[in-house]
Amino acid sequence: MGFRCAVGGFGLVLAGRGGWLLLQQPEPWRIAVWLGGAVVVHDALVAPLVIAVAALAAAAGLRLRGVPRGALVVAGSLTAIALPPLLRPGGVANPTVLPLDYLRNWLLAMAAVALLTAACAGVRAVLRRTVRRA
Repeated sequence: MGFRCAVGGFGLVLAGRGGWLLLQQPEPWRIAVWLGGAVVVHDALVAPLVIAVAALAAAAGLRLRGVPRGALVVAGSLTAIALPPLLRPGGVANPTVLPLDYLRNWLLAMAAVALLTAACAGVRAVLRRTVRRA
């Protein structure tokens, strides 16, 4: 219980610091609108997709708990962050505005999430077998 209170207190201190920094910006309402949009994208897009995938997996007899479900949340969040550059219209007037290959980088990030999830699931399976044998 003490650890939770300490982590919660630390979170409150960081939230207060972020609020203070927000108020010091020349146009804090623009940042607040952007943050509000991030919450809406998460609640309207990412969370329902994760729930839908988990429901489909459950209907297929698969268990998505812990690490796989966390991987879905991470993949959804990375996708929400990557959507603006991925969906940008054709070429841009200034090539230095979006200079990277965002599709390739997003695919690499998704591959990293998948590989780390598979590695973690593999380690957990080996540990379960070891514990059962002992």
